[in-house]
Amino acid sequence: MDSANISIRDNVLAEVIMSSTVLPTDLTQSASSVASEQNTTTAISISNLSKTYPVPFRRLRAFFRLQSKQPVEALRDVSFEVETGEIFGLIGRNGAGKTTLTKIVATLVQPTTGKVSVQGYDSVDDDEAVRRQIGLATAEERSFYWRLNAEQNLIFFARLNGLSDRNAKQRIRDLFAQLELEEVARRRFGELSTGNKQRLAVARALLAQPPVLLLDEPTRSLDPLAAVRMRDLIKKLSRQTPPVTILFTSHNLTEVETLCRRVAVISQGRIRAIDTPSNLRRLTSGVERVHLVISGITADRATRIVEGAVVEPKESGLLRLSFTREPSDQQLDETIRALHRNGAKLVDIDTEPPTLLDLLERYEKAS
Repeated sequence: MDSANISIRDNVLAEVIMSSTVLPTDLTQSASSVASEQNTTTAISISNLSKTYPVPFRRLRAFFRLQSKQPVEALRDVSFEVETGEIFGLIGRNGAGKTTLTKIVATLVQPTTGKVSVQGYDSVDDDEAVRRQIGLATAEERSFYWRLNAEQNLIFFARLNGLSDRNAKQRIRDLFAQLELEEVARRRFGELSTGNKQRLAVARALLAQPPVLLLDEPTRSLDPLAAVRMRDLIKKLSRQTPPVTILFTSHNLTEVETLCRRVAVISQGRIRAIDTPSNLRRLTSGVERVHLVISGITADRATRIVEGAVVEPKESGLLRLSFTREPSDQQLDETIRALHRNGAKLVDIDTEPPTLLDLLERYEKAS
């Protein structure tokens, strides 16, 4: 077996082991009590963290049809701290570095430079101790066993955590009730809906009652009501005694603003800003978001007329154009006239105050 295949196999195995969050065999001492002995108000500390992926072997590039022959810089000089009991949000586009950062904190990926500590333990030198402190739930879960049902999967991972079957079954019943998984407990994992798979991943992350949770887009595949209940559970965890610290990544900016006391904006592997959601919104106080609903022209033509606008098809052949502008900018009238000259009919117009998305777009344009 060549080294590339061994590397892939080991990475998958590492994710399975990491997802189980193996705890000490002495179950009289829980992860939370271990954490309390560290006596620290900083749960996660990240200092000057960078990650560069080297150029893959030629055979591996051919197998995955990778075009790039240059190293990929996923993270550059990232630094921040998360306080005990805090829900800390991380927002950014796909490929911005959120998942890489989460995996480094989870000890699945080693940093190129820099340092990460969780509950006072170094993620490289004390990786096993770090894994005892955290629960991990990712949006694209691949380490469950598809032929086992939901309950059997959690019993398996509970055993890896060192829980007795008796304690595990009670804990699983409680989690299934909290996450509304009781009706699918005996259903094979491969038969579960995407949303139920997502909830099962969160249940597994909570099995050993870890003091730190890493949640990578935990509501992405949930229906609106299930997402609300998931957010309520996350809030409850951060308020319990002892509180759970949560590093939370999401594309749902409204969700991040609702849940998180502080938010980090990440773009192209760099942290662009860290502050409360309200303070971050003030950074975009000079802009507003405009939504135009039009008919009569194609999306391609609308994109050419209104440069930088996001165009969304609507029902009945309508188009929704969204873009930002300065409130004092007089170009809105000219934009509407240009659309009219090209055959578009204005159906509706609306404006709204700036959001974290506007801030994200601002940093991306400046990069």
